[in-house]
Amino acid sequence: MIEVVCNDRLGKKVRVKCNPQDSIGDLKKLISAQTGTRHDKIVLKKWYTIFKDHVTLEDYEIHDGMNLELYYQ
Repeated sequence: MIEVVCNDRLGKKVRVKCNPQDSIGDLKKLISAQTGTRHDKIVLKKWYTIFKDHVTLEDYEIHDGMNLELYYQ
């Protein structure tokens, strides 16, 4: 289990525990359960890289304690 921190820069910081084999889409569903936002409205970025839903956290080399940027579309 790893813990990923998502910050939306509007004062909301979400900590989510997940497996490295989970996809970005699974991570979005876990985030939406905590924030109350629909998972299809969430965009996850790191710098200028927009993470795609079908790729796993391992493939993007997202590790324990990593910070991601949380945006809403």
